[in-house]
Amino acid sequence: MKKFLYITTIVTGLMLITNSCIKNMDLTPIDPDVITAEKAFDNPEAYTQFLAKCYAGLAVGGQEGGDGMPDISGIDGGFSQYLRQYWYHQELTTDEAVIGWNDATIKDFHFQQWGDGDTFIAAMYYRLFYQISVANEFLRQTTDGKLNDRGTSDEWRAKIANYRLEVRWLRALSYWHALDLFGSVPFVVETDPVGDFFPPQISKADLFNFIESELLDIEGQMMAPRTNEYGRADQAAAWMVLAKLYLNAEVYIQQPKNTECLTYCNKIIGSDYTLAPKFQQLFWANNDVDPTTTQEIIFPIRYSGEHTQTWGGTTFIIHAGIGGSMVPGDYGVDGGWGGTRTTRQLVEKFDAADSRGMFYTDGQNIDIDNVGLFTDGYAVTKFRNVYYTPAGEAISGFSLSFPDTDFPMFRLADVYLMYAEAILRGGSGGAMGTAVGYVNDLRSRAEASVVSDINLDFILDERARELCWEAHRRTDLIRFNQFTGGEYIWAWKGNTRNGRATETKYNEFPLPAADVNANPNLTQNPNY
Repeated sequence: MKKFLYITTIVTGLMLITNSCIKNMDLTPIDPDVITAEKAFDNPEAYTQFLAKCYAGLAVGGQEGGDGMPDISGIDGGFSQYLRQYWYHQELTTDEAVIGWNDATIKDFHFQQWGDGDTFIAAMYYRLFYQISVANEFLRQTTDGKLNDRGTSDEWRAKIANYRLEVRWLRALSYWHALDLFGSVPFVVETDPVGDFFPPQISKADLFNFIESELLDIEGQMMAPRTNEYGRADQAAAWMVLAKLYLNAEVYIQQPKNTECLTYCNKIIGSDYTLAPKFQQLFWANNDVDPTTTQEIIFPIRYSGEHTQTWGGTTFIIHAGIGGSMVPGDYGVDGGWGGTRTTRQLVEKFDAADSRGMFYTDGQNIDIDNVGLFTDGYAVTKFRNVYYTPAGEAISGFSLSFPDTDFPMFRLADVYLMYAEAILRGGSGGAMGTAVGYVNDLRSRAEASVVSDINLDFILDERARELCWEAHRRTDLIRFNQFTGGEYIWAWKGNTRNGRATETKYNEFPLPAADVNANPNLTQNPNY
């Protein structure tokens, strides 16, 4: 799959320009040297290359190493990379991460005081719709009519049929991220025209229904769990997004769907996934080749120091979390960027024996007096570019600049915690004793003490302990009504040292002002 992601894309001409997204959701090639679809598909391998681009858009920010030839303009390719931006939005806005840099408005995320002109919010928005546009174009180019016109063989038709299911899943994933981050957004599918038009805005309820219907339509046709190539979507990936959609349904559409969440958690738990024996190994550089870790990871964003050289993704997560007296070589990289740490509020959720509390404390202050000072706040050492051998030897990844460490977007441990939460929220189709057992499976693996009963407050904290820095925290806090407002306060929330209540409008990000101003179909989110 790492080589699969490396294949040169045929869709360079589909790039979105950040100031024209609203009118040109799908662009025709602007470079006369770009191969058009009529020629590109003379070789059926082009379909595999196109699928590669659909996946690679999650991992890299451009067409060349180091995110050169960026997919979207107006921001550096590495800064605009999908996972890096998603991590910013999900982590920097919470108690799990602060950043010391002064790049544009980056600190406003943790302060919860962003506006509709924010560069990074726009980058996430345009990145989402770039991904959606590429998926739409793949689906346009693989209709029965197109395949008939090209004389595509039965062998390739069978492959392409599976590719289409995966691309529909990828599009549903990005639309779910758009729903979660922005709420009501522009909406375009493959049957819409290519060219200049103003995309309509879809309501949250209708977008929820679209995502749900797409996943329900494809999940029975996708490859069975763990039978597809590692790193590509299968039935379990579809079940996972459905479970996430249903768990957060009260946020999105004000309707509880915890029983539906349990239905899909049960499907995943009943399939061929099991917990990795050691928590730490899930975040090592060889987490893609160790069968004891791939048995837990349901869907990763894949990285290779040789083939996916990006300044986003796990390159950013690992490098930015190293500074102060930390030795970069201990984490398999050639330098630290001195950026990201965590707050006292997260650190204090871990007991001393809990091996999931991976913090660097030497020379670090637990309290953050100065957000710009790396030594204020404990460093998080969860992700590393290091291969660990059975003998305990640590070997750096292929490249010291670009880690090999895959990012586990979805894994079984999250499903165990979703199952427990859905039970506590009144869902049917499970048992409290089973939920407690799943939680204790995670705690026992981490050498934390087992528990005899659980409640929702415990589950929220347990999700922080298990899933810290895995881009779930903002969504979790919103679901528990603890993201904005004053019920839960952490350091520098609201741009004060000890934290303060913030406005509920920050539960959704604003649509970029440029799009709202240019597209008469768009209405801005409330109070922006």
